[in-house]
Amino acid sequence: MSEDKKKTIYLICAGLLIGLFLKLFVLDVLHVSGTSMVPAINNGDRLFVNKLAYGLVRPYGGKLLIQWSEPKRNDVIIYLYNNKIVVKRCVATGGETLAYSDDSVYTLHVGEKHIPLTETQWQNLKDIHSVPDGYVLAIGDNYEESVDSRNYGFVSVRTILGKVICR
Repeated sequence: MSEDKKKTIYLICAGLLIGLFLKLFVLDVLHVSGTSMVPAINNGDRLFVNKLAYGLVRPYGGKLLIQWSEPKRNDVIIYLYNNKIVVKRCVATGGETLAYSDDSVYTLHVGEKHIPLTETQWQNLKDIHSVPDGYVLAIGDNYEESVDSRNYGFVSVRTILGKVICR
């Protein structure tokens, strides 16, 4: 084999390894399937995700190996739920106060946000008055269509796989 062919093969292999490294640890492109984040993110959108935003993610493991940051309020995050990657907005972080009302409709109050709850969601959350440390409250922007922390509870920061940087 000639030297030029060897160099070409090495360059192709190096490029593939670099691309694989970037996909596993740094940046990912995801295709959205669902309407839980409408109007911010629509069904069929492509999202660019910074996988290094909060730490080093274990490939195919769904957890952080090393954590150096935590999500902030209003970050759009990705994490695994029922072995599927989901996209939600972080509406509250560890230690933040949660308040509820049950006047004519069930409502969760987080800062300036007033988030509607079903009766079941209200029953699940009504006795919890703050987000536990190391967790976030992750909720879809389309409150009526989203299955989120109101249904399955808080999301551990250690299971957050990245931050959406653009669509």
